[in-house]
Amino acid sequence: MIKEIIVVEGRDDEAAVKRAVEAETIATHGYGIRQETFARIEKAYAERGIIIFTDPDFAGEKIRKRLAERFPLGKHAFLPREEASKDGDIGIENAGQESIREALGKARPVMQEKRMEFQQEDMQKYGLAGIPGAADKRDRLGKRLGIGYGNSKVFLNRLNQYGIQRHELIRAAEETEEE
Repeated sequence: MIKEIIVVEGRDDEAAVKRAVEAETIATHGYGIRQETFARIEKAYAERGIIIFTDPDFAGEKIRKRLAERFPLGKHAFLPREEASKDGDIGIENAGQESIREALGKARPVMQEKRMEFQQEDMQKYGLAGIPGAADKRDRLGKRLGIGYGNSKVFLNRLNQYGIQRHELIRAAEETEEE
């Protein structure tokens, strides 16, 4: 059983997570999170910790950001878009059980101290910005590292924010190239 409470967007996401892992969940029911729901998340955060696991779309990222501001020590799990897509719909409820287990297994907390392991120059050095194919490479590396997809600015922020070490990025890049 996963110790932390997993915070997702909706009931279908809760059902998908519970099919994949033994865990407790809380659904936000979208961006307009009710005060009672915030109180439940606050209690879970204080007692067991939370994993924020929102859909890999614009709305999911807005909800994640809102939750992260309020619960800064919560962990974050990311599901790649292609693993969460079905018939034009994007959401955790569309993902397979193995994809959900893998994403939750890679959940990471946000680093509390400001850290600048990586700079914009590193994004160019590793082919993650400014060249054709950079978006695809960020997508593949984000999946392997468990930090999700983002444009070059978001991806750089996540590398630093989630405590990715240089050797982890290099290893993930090498493994991605071998695929």
